[in-house]
Amino acid sequence: MKPKILLNDFKAQWRHVRKDALKAIDRVGQSGWFILGDEVARFEEKLAAYMARQYVVGCASGLDAIELGLRILGCQGRSVITTPLSAFATTLAVVRAGGTPIFIDTDKSGLLNLNSVEAFLEKGRDTQYFLLPVHLFGHSLNLQHLQRLKERFSLVLLEDCAQAIGAESDGKRVGSIGDIAAISFYPTKNLGCMGDGGALLTDQDQFAKLARALRDYGQTQKYVHTFLGMNSRLDEIQAAILTEAILPRLPDFTKRRQEIAAMYRNEISSEMLELPPEPSGSNSVYHLFPLIVEGARAGFQQHLKSRGIQSGVHYPVLIPDQPALQAHSFLIEGELKNARRFAEQEVSLPIHPFMSDCDVEQVIEACNGWAGS
Repeated sequence: MKPKILLNDFKAQWRHVRKDALKAIDRVGQSGWFILGDEVARFEEKLAAYMARQYVVGCASGLDAIELGLRILGCQGRSVITTPLSAFATTLAVVRAGGTPIFIDTDKSGLLNLNSVEAFLEKGRDTQYFLLPVHLFGHSLNLQHLQRLKERFSLVLLEDCAQAIGAESDGKRVGSIGDIAAISFYPTKNLGCMGDGGALLTDQDQFAKLARALRDYGQTQKYVHTFLGMNSRLDEIQAAILTEAILPRLPDFTKRRQEIAAMYRNEISSEMLELPPEPSGSNSVYHLFPLIVEGARAGFQQHLKSRGIQSGVHYPVLIPDQPALQAHSFLIEGELKNARRFAEQEVSLPIHPFMSDCDVEQVIEACNGWAGS
């Protein structure tokens, strides 16, 4: 059966943004400038205002944004505390930047357990750690706690905000306390473009200048390569579409995601399904809506599929278990009990701005009709 209720409905999105997106594309075509021009600069300025940071530097992907940030902060040869439950890009960036990942378990929300991070740091090892937390699923980690850890242990902090643009913790926006923050514009993201893209955020002028050089082959002026950089440039068309068609709609898109999440939380009642708690103080933007399935996950997904409902799994293989990582150095601190539970039992329900209330009720009805198998 072809699913009627999708995890992401890009055709519906196109119908919604088509007029403004075509206007943006036409503007770029008429300009005759396709890489690192006025559209990228305009988008960077508008996103900086939205995120309340001084500088935004667009790049080719969220992965590159994290790697660039880690390189700028001096990650080579350093230990980076991070989560085992995330897209592999988070840790891939650490390895590519020359760091050594240290994996610490998540809490019951699926986010890096900051109490466990604090306990690890209190062991008093004579080193300065990097901290790379992920605001997973659209939730915000406790930013006050992050700030305390940063100050108490002199941490170098890079926030991975790929899934949580606009999320807040007790009124403070994600991406606001890291030395650098990283965002992805992959199409599934809440602020997704029509291809790939990412951005680095900072309040430090020297970091922004270095990021602009590194994303463009390390050039500080044309044909003068001061650094060994990379080719990681947000193109003009994607920047124009984000500025014209997506960013202005982000508040409404976010509100709809939150409405859907509230319906799920209020009405899903099956004893075979557990709704992970929201982090305390988090005003979540719900990039994903995860459930923990008691029993056979595959059976539950088939149950949804038979009712025309698409579902996903985030993430079935923990990062330290990935084959690609086995040839590289990494450490696991303690057990990864909560993270493994997500890997083994999590299912993501559809949640996107183009779902109707009827769609949502059908998902809820299917969930409440699940008795396990």
